[in-house]
Amino acid sequence: MRELLIDLGTTLDGYASGEGWPGWWGLEGPEYLAWVSEQPPVTYLMGANTYRLMYGFFSGEMPAGAAEMEAEEEASVDELTRTPKVVFSASLEEPLTWANTTLVRGDAVQAVRAMKEEGSGILSTLGSVSLSRSLLRAGIVDRFRVVMFPVITGATGAERIYDGYPDVALDMIDHRTFDGRTQLVEYRPRVLEGPPLAPTA
Repeated sequence: MRELLIDLGTTLDGYASGEGWPGWWGLEGPEYLAWVSEQPPVTYLMGANTYRLMYGFFSGEMPAGAAEMEAEEEASVDELTRTPKVVFSASLEEPLTWANTTLVRGDAVQAVRAMKEEGSGILSTLGSVSLSRSLLRAGIVDRFRVVMFPVITGATGAERIYDGYPDVALDMIDHRTFDGRTQLVEYRPRVLEGPPLAPTA
């Protein structure tokens, strides 16, 4: 069965992006970029909003408030163009312009369950806060990975990641620090029905 990975880059206070901040909050160092380049091939899963944003980067249309892309970000977007991508959306129309992209209109959780049963290679979310939340809530996520960049964007942060999540127990399977400042943590998630009961005397 294929593994499903939720892969997030966040600020320390749990935001996925921030108005006026560059990609990776301008904190991508050589160790982190080397690690990114060494990752195994994946099929990326995303929602319509992430598709529009990422395709906008690819086509040179920067969203309002975003900083211009640096060379490392441009290389990352070029690599993403060559990677298989699946977009879950009821609003986008076929054919999608971005190369190597498949549109799925049905229920995302059901579709991803089926994808896990067939084919090979890792399935990984790309951004897509709502999609990631739905997949985790359904209990079909195998790995939950977060790269935390050392910045707090309390005034400008956008897309709070963990709002609306269920209670989840996380068993750590990997961790490391990049460039002496950026922290990776990776877990096996277990969705809980509720908080554990307080121990009885």
